Amino acid sequence: MTTQTRRTFLATIGVAALGVASRDAGAGARARRHKLDLIGLQLYTVRDLMKADMPGTLERVAAIGYQEVEFSDYFGRTPRDVRDLLDRNHLTSPSTHLPFESLRNWQKSLDDANTIGHAWVTIPSIPEEKRRSVDDYKAIAAQFNRAGAQAKSSGLRFAYHNHDIDLKPIGRVRPLDVLLNETDPALVDFEMDIYWITFGGGDPIDYFNRFPHRFPMVHVKDSAGPPDNRMVDVGQGEIDFRSIFAQRDKAGIKHYFVEHDQPVDPIATIRNSYNYLHSLEF
Repeated sequence: MTTQTRRTFLATIGVAALGVASRDAGAGARARRHKLDLIGLQLYTVRDLMKADMPGTLERVAAIGYQEVEFSDYFGRTPRDVRDLLDRNHLTSPSTHLPFESLRNWQKSLDDANTIGHAWVTIPSIPEEKRRSVDDYKAIAAQFNRAGAQAKSSGLRFAYHNHDIDLKPIGRVRPLDVLLNETDPALVDFEMDIYWITFGGGDPIDYFNRFPHRFPMVHVKDSAGPPDNRMVDVGQGEIDFRSIFAQRDKAGIKHYFVEHDQPVDPIATIRNSYNYLHSLEF
């Protein structure tokens, strides 16, 4: 082989190798992309439809593609009735929202949750008169620990869902930080409402970094941004869900529930939001 031929041969190999490496790198990048395996819906979004026709509404939710739902009300149905409706529509319900007052008869709520098939029992808010000081929040945290221990004994997990008020500082302390610091991770989980965290001036990823593995559930709702921060269908606002979901392992996220508090057309909203999340890669 002449010197020139050898140089040409080596150059050809180099170009080919570079092409293979580029393809491999591209394939690797594609392989590292993720999509949501399960997309859930917080049924508060369709509460008026649920009240009028719970069986028909769950059927429509499932037809869109949702596989999981989170309840906010059972509209007078028995736990067995709710379980039957879920089974009929091939839905599961990992979590339910229960009023703070349910802690007074907590075991009944836990028993009902087990009948329906929930894994989490979630308190969505704290009454105003019980959360006026840091000491109030510390007392609530202790109550959550007790409720979490009872839930654990019943084979369930306890969780708390935040609103923006939990980000409003009392002195120099954010109440949500008090709850996270004062509750036992073995007993108490948190369901991050991404919209309300953002609205309250917090950063979801900052919370994931400071409190890893505390957020097995998130509410996925979008914001049009300042000045009014109007809720919009998921994917039509300014919240960067791709970056947030990319931190899912650190956060501990297992369930993603679409929500919109005041949709003009609830079915259009949950369909638009599902389609966006179904196509989202991160």
